[in-house]
Amino acid sequence: MKTIKCMMDHLYWADGRILDALEESKTKNKDLLKLVRHVAVAERVWLDRLQGKGSGQYSLWEETEDLLAIRTMFEENAEQYRVYIEGLKEFELDEMIDYENQSGVPFRTSARDILLQVLLHGQYHRGQINRALRIESAEPAQVDYITFTRL
Repeated sequence: MKTIKCMMDHLYWADGRILDALEESKTKNKDLLKLVRHVAVAERVWLDRLQGKGSGQYSLWEETEDLLAIRTMFEENAEQYRVYIEGLKEFELDEMIDYENQSGVPFRTSARDILLQVLLHGQYHRGQINRALRIESAEPAQVDYITFTRL
């Protein structure tokens, strides 16, 4: 549990760093903004599934230009994940969660694997966002886990 908590703390930090880099770049790249919104919405989708709620109301891929709304979503996600994880007992990580994907297909996955999905999915896309920032000659965000641990 300690490892997952540390990794989630890294996720909250890294999400904030990516948003800061996007704001500083003043990018108008619609695909890039769509991608960062996707990360925020995916975090929310998985949290709702962990909490036994449906997630069909979310659209994972929408265009946006509102970084403030995305930041708010990330902040709300972080707060809700903190509450969820604080209330989680070690044995509950291996409990199976029944849910449907965005297309309505049923799945069953452990809470541990869902949390790992959230962590790895975000890191994957933060790498894509940083690459796009570099292509735009903007400064990418340092989001490596080891950098986070040195704080």
